[in-house]
Order: sequence, then C-alpha cells, then structure tokens
Amino acid sequence: MRHPLLALLCSTTIAAAASAQTSTLPPLPAPIGVPRPGPVTDAPYAPQPILPGGVVVPLYPPGSSFLNARRVREAEVYNVSQTVPGRINSIVNIHNPSIEFHPVERYLNTGTTVILVAGGGHNTLNVGSEAADFVPFFYQYGVNTVILRNRLRRDGYSAETDAVYDAQQAIRVVRAYAKQWNLDPNRIGIIGFSAGAELSAPSALAFDEFDRKNAGASDPFAGVSARPDFVGIIYPGPTPFSVRNPTGPSTSWARNPSPPPIPRNAPPAFMATAGSGDRIHALWAMDYAYAMLDAGVPNVEIHVYGNGRHPGDSLSDGGRMNGGLSAANTRPMSTWPARFIDWLRDLGFLQKPGVETKAARDVAAFANQPH
Repeated sequence: MRHPLLALLCSTTIAAAASAQTSTLPPLPAPIGVPRPGPVTDAPYAPQPILPGGVVVPLYPPGSSFLNARRVREAEVYNVSQTVPGRINSIVNIHNPSIEFHPVERYLNTGTTVILVAGGGHNTLNVGSEAADFVPFFYQYGVNTVILRNRLRRDGYSAETDAVYDAQQAIRVVRAYAKQWNLDPNRIGIIGFSAGAELSAPSALAFDEFDRKNAGASDPFAGVSARPDFVGIIYPGPTPFSVRNPTGPSTSWARNPSPPPIPRNAPPAFMATAGSGDRIHALWAMDYAYAMLDAGVPNVEIHVYGNGRHPGDSLSDGGRMNGGLSAANTRPMSTWPARFIDWLRDLGFLQKPGVETKAARDVAAFANQPH
C-alpha cells in the first residue's frame, strides 16, 4: 500500500505537469463548417442544408397560396448544441417549408426513401435527434433519406392542415424527382416522431383528397401521387382515430367514434412506443393500429415496450430518454430502429430497386378484395 505522503506528492507533481503542459499548448482553432441559416433578402427565404451535401428543395413555388406572403422572407432560427459544434438540435420560424435530400452510394442504393418528420410539440422541430441522426443510420441499409422542415403551430400555422399539407407535398416532391435522384417511385415512405407522427398518420389516409385538390394546370406536381408506400408512427401524438374526451381532463382521450375512412390502398404501418411510461402516446399508437387491423390492412406492426419515457419528459428513475436513435439507452425501447429495419426488409423495401415489393403485392391484393 502506497504511503499517503507519497500519493500526495505524486498527485501534486502530475497536476503541476498538466498545468505546465496546458500553458504551453497552442490555442485550439474555432470549429469550421458550422451550418448557419441563410440571409434575409427580398426573395423568399432560401433554406440551407443542416447536414453536408444536402439538396434543399422548397415545397411550394414562390407566390403559392400555401405560403404566408408576409413572412416567407423571414430567416429560420436554429437552436444549436452548446457542446457539439455544428449540431442543430432544433429549428423554428419556418415559413418557406422544404425538404433536404441525402442519397446513398449507387452500389448500396435500394431505391427506398424515408421522409423524416421530427417532433417537438408543434412548438419546435427537433431535427437533430429525430431527423439528422437517421441519415447515416439509414445509409448503411441503402435507404435514402429526406429531412422535412414543416411549418409550426408556434409560428401561427395549423398543425392539422398546414403542417399536414407540408408532409403530403413532401411525398409528391420526392416522387416527382425520383428519376433524377435514382429513387424507386414505389418505395417512398414517411416516418413521424411524436408531433411529427401527427403528420405521417393522416398522410397515410388522405392522399387522394390532397391530390384532387392540387391537380390544377398551374401546379408543377399535378398528377404526382401523395400516397406514401409505407408509414412509420413513432411515439405518436393523437392520430385521426383518436379524439379528446370533452367531459374529461386534458389528458383524457378516447377512440374516435366517427373515424375517417380508410382507403383500400392504405400503406403498411409500423408503430413503436413506450407503454406504461408513455401511456397516452401508446394509446394513440394503438388507436391507429386497431383501426388498420380492424379494417384488414396488411402488414401492420406495433411495438409497445414496457418501459421508457416520452422524449423531453423528466426521468425520476435516472434513466435516459428513448427518443430517436438513443442507443445509449439500455432499455429495449432503444432497439426499435432495428425492428423497423426488420419490417422494411420483410416487406421487400431493402431489395434491389425496380423489383415489386411484398408490400405492393399485398396492398394490391387487399384493394381488389370485395368489400
């Protein structure tokens, strides 16, 4: 056992050496390549990529009736990480909504594309943990990614209409550019997180209506379908199959007694949520799953994990949040992305592009059944 005095001398010597070394080190350079919002000009704001190499496409042409002409020139506002230089945690003040496309290498490319719709309670857009982090994740499976920047309730927009329109328009824009981007137009899906799932869920139901409303000769995407080929609904907010109980507390919701019609070609759906630790979001996920399963829609999968919390909730047990790709979380909830990949593979979305998927065959067979 080392003598206490010797230990004290050693620690003092080490501290002194470290101090001397630090004082002689050259200063560290500032981080470079940090993404910044675009400037304010007389033209509509030009959204900038939040990840290197992103191809940014505004959803609507200048002068579109979808845009707020008074605010479309305002710059987006980034909330950046204080510890990770260049990481954009969230964005607000989105008035010229857009998509940001990230391709995979040709030798990996399955032609499948996932449109990522981040959450944030319609108050902010959590593009870090629920969008940007998934770009390299899906890349390794040959899946192309698109980050959606949709309009927010906090900025004066309706989540139920404006933001949902942004998600539906994003599907059309990606499909319209499928050939230029080497994508399979029959493998374009959308995955929403929390408030983002409030956009992905209705996008899987009301695509025909959106297409009919936007079929005019002045629409550059007229004739391009807004139907997603698959949908992800991750720890969702209320879906079209959920309604607030008018006689109960604000957290009291019930299954919608007058649910919207389910199209015969409704896309396959994947849901994942924590259970008792995130009960209300689990119930909303189950409302959607129940409606799809009750209607007989094929290839519906739901994972309700026993433990976990909603992203942003405080954890009294000292655990970690399970939002996005939280691999540091040791709970099973953190494994849901692997289950999503299993589901994509099972439905044929990870095979070579141009080959009809199992999902497409099953949708066609179901749509052709007498009802």
